[in-house]
Amino acid sequence: MNEDFLKYQAQTSPYPLGMEVSHSSGSYIYDTKGNAHLDFVAGVSACTLGHCHPSVVAAIKEQVDKYMHVMVYGEYAQSPATIYTKLLADNIPAPLEVTYLVNSGTEAIEGALKLARRFTGRSEIIAAKSAYHGNTMGSLSLMDFEERKSVFRPLLPDIYHIQFNNEADLKKITTRTACVILETIQGGAGFIVPTNEYLKKVKQRCKDMGALLILDEIQPGFGRTGKLFAFEHFDCVPDILVIGKGMASGLPVGAFTASKEIMHTLSENPKMGHITTFGGNPVIAASSLATLNVLLNSNLITDTLKKETLFKSLLKHPKIKEIRGKGLMLALIMDSPETANALVLKAKEKNLILFWLLFENRAVRISPPLTISEEEIKKGCTIILELLNAM
Repeated sequence: MNEDFLKYQAQTSPYPLGMEVSHSSGSYIYDTKGNAHLDFVAGVSACTLGHCHPSVVAAIKEQVDKYMHVMVYGEYAQSPATIYTKLLADNIPAPLEVTYLVNSGTEAIEGALKLARRFTGRSEIIAAKSAYHGNTMGSLSLMDFEERKSVFRPLLPDIYHIQFNNEADLKKITTRTACVILETIQGGAGFIVPTNEYLKKVKQRCKDMGALLILDEIQPGFGRTGKLFAFEHFDCVPDILVIGKGMASGLPVGAFTASKEIMHTLSENPKMGHITTFGGNPVIAASSLATLNVLLNSNLITDTLKKETLFKSLLKHPKIKEIRGKGLMLALIMDSPETANALVLKAKEKNLILFWLLFENRAVRISPPLTISEEEIKKGCTIILELLNAM
């Protein structure tokens, strides 16, 4: 299978990990040799409820037996998507109330950028340095990493950058600005958390200048930081909220949410300001609804902070210089890129799944399912410490 995988499936790097997957359950992925791999990554924060959660699987099977696709987005009233968007609106702050369901996080970013430009009538977009919002052309345009952008130019014009957590840069937000887009917690940069009421200050500057604030919660959303959405920690409600990844516990999905006033502008002048065939797909909406119901009717979100404390209490080692992030969105900042790389690869040999971050090469990602047990956390941390000692 690996030969066919490398020959026929497009690759993103020269050296994929190449595990041949048999099945998965809970906090484990099983390979075709019968090995159980403890998953500290959760599909890069996508498998919120672990692998094949019974409630999610049951909701998918029930919906598949009814119908899977009937019409392009926004034409028919389909109960999974309608019930889901209402439940979401009931559990996030006003004025966030209307949700546009799409296929991925990067498509949700694209839709949010279009919405901000359409509503404000402005073109300038301000993003953060070291940000990552996806890899489609608009999302790619938001990056400040020229080595990743240069071969794909020309990209979206009128993009400017500010330093995350740098209040002096806020003066760059002006009456020409359509929107400021930030990750609530910077992901690829190393799980950097906002400090000193930074997000509140950005929101106030946007309000003063007539610009919109877009918060990208694709990674930290759906309970991963101990709140349903990370912005709730920082007393800052965005004008447009972008979500994805863990929303459907492992199925491809994304969405952006705004007030009715803002969102309505995508439906006229021109009509179909954004359109998608499979956005709001009933099977994926059913999975999203099941995921949200489990989160709202369990202790998983609040327990996330207890599990963060457990990780931080266990992972103390001279080679671990810092643990960044919040909840179960954690990054071990190692003493060198070489240590980080070796830890990920050697952990694989010990049947523990770790992963890298996109830009911070000293970081090792820890973003397990929210359902992970304390015993599983202790087991994985023991492996990490043994590997570091052996180095």
